[in-house]
Amino acid sequence: MKPAGAPGRKPTGPPAGKKAALPAGAGGDGAPITLTRKDFATDQDVRWCPGCGDYAILATMQRLMPELGVPKEKTVFVSGIGCSSRFPYYMNTYGLHSIHGRAPAIATGLKASRPDLDVWIVTGDGDALSIGGNHLIHLLRRNVNVQILLFNNQIYGLTKGQYSPTSEQGKVTKSTPYGSVDHPFYPVPLALGADATFVARTMDRDPKHMQAIMRRAHSHGGAAFLEIYQNCNIFNDGAFFEFTERSTKAHSTIFLEHGKPLVYDNEQRGLRLNGFELESIDLSRGKWSVDDCLVYNEGSIELANIVSRMSWQEDLPRPFGVFFREDRPSYEELLEEQIEEITGKRGQGDLSALLNAGDTWMIGD
Repeated sequence: MKPAGAPGRKPTGPPAGKKAALPAGAGGDGAPITLTRKDFATDQDVRWCPGCGDYAILATMQRLMPELGVPKEKTVFVSGIGCSSRFPYYMNTYGLHSIHGRAPAIATGLKASRPDLDVWIVTGDGDALSIGGNHLIHLLRRNVNVQILLFNNQIYGLTKGQYSPTSEQGKVTKSTPYGSVDHPFYPVPLALGADATFVARTMDRDPKHMQAIMRRAHSHGGAAFLEIYQNCNIFNDGAFFEFTERSTKAHSTIFLEHGKPLVYDNEQRGLRLNGFELESIDLSRGKWSVDDCLVYNEGSIELANIVSRMSWQEDLPRPFGVFFREDRPSYEELLEEQIEEITGKRGQGDLSALLNAGDTWMIGD
C-alpha cells in the first residue's frame, strides 16, 4: 500500500517565527501543547570535545525544530560516521547512525518508501566527500527531498587528525607529515556541479545566520545542501577564524541576499562583475557607489558558479548565504507519479507470479 503523505513536499508547520502547537487536548487537559527546544533534546551525554563547533550546530537545530512544527515522530536524522554523525543520539526524534558515507543512500531509500517523513542528513567533510562522495552527488542530482548538513572542519577529527578531502594543499597532519599535495574539494562548487537545487553556506559561530539558512533549507522542496564551517578546536583549531572572528569577519566575508547588492566590510567595499570575473571595489572614495555593485540573483546558476569560485581567490571575501535555488520536481514525487501511472495501466501486480515467471526452477534434495 502506498504510504500516506505528499511526495516532494515537506511536512508543513506554522509561519516562520512561530512555535508549533499540538492539537488541543493532546496534554489531557484540553490545552494546546507548545513544543520547546528541550522537547528535542535527549537524555544522552553529549560526547564531543569541549569547545567543539558541533555544540553550536546542535543547539541551533534544537532551537529551530519547534518553529518548523513537524511532529517528532515524523522527523528522522540520518548520519554516517564521524564526530558529526553522533548527532542523531542527541535529537529526540527518530534517527539512524548508519555506515561510513552511506547516509545519502539510506536517506534516499527512506524518502522513497516514506515520503511523508522529514529527513535530515548529518555528515562531515570526510564522510560526505571521500567515503561517501558518490552517494552524495547522486542524491543531489536526483533531488531527493531532504536537508543535508555538511559539517566542514577540513580534518578527520574522530580518527584524531588526518587530512580530509577539504584540507588545504600543504596541510601538515599525522598522515601528511610533509604537507598534503592533494588539491582540495570545495563543497559548494561540487554541489552546484551535481545540479543541486538548493546550495548554501553558513558558519558555526553565527547561530542567527545558521538558523535562518537552516530554516530556508527546510522550506525548500528538494535536496537542500548546506555547508557549515565548523571549528575542530583539537585537530584543526582556527581553520576558519579569518571568516568567523569579529576582528576580521567584516573584511573577509560577504553575505549573499537575493535582490540586494554585493557589499561588505561595513559597506565600504563591494563587488562588481568585470567580464566573467568578480572585482572588489572601494565604495568610500567616490569613484564607485553601491549602484555599481552586482545585485545578487540566487536563481542564476551562472552567477552561483562565479561566486562559488571566490573561495580560493585571496583578494575576495568568502561568501555565505544561499548561492542557488531552483524549483524542480523531487525524486520521490516523480517516483510516486510513475508508480501510479504504471499501476493504473497494469494493475497492482503479483510479486509471487513475478518471482516464479520466466526461467525459474526448483532445487532438488
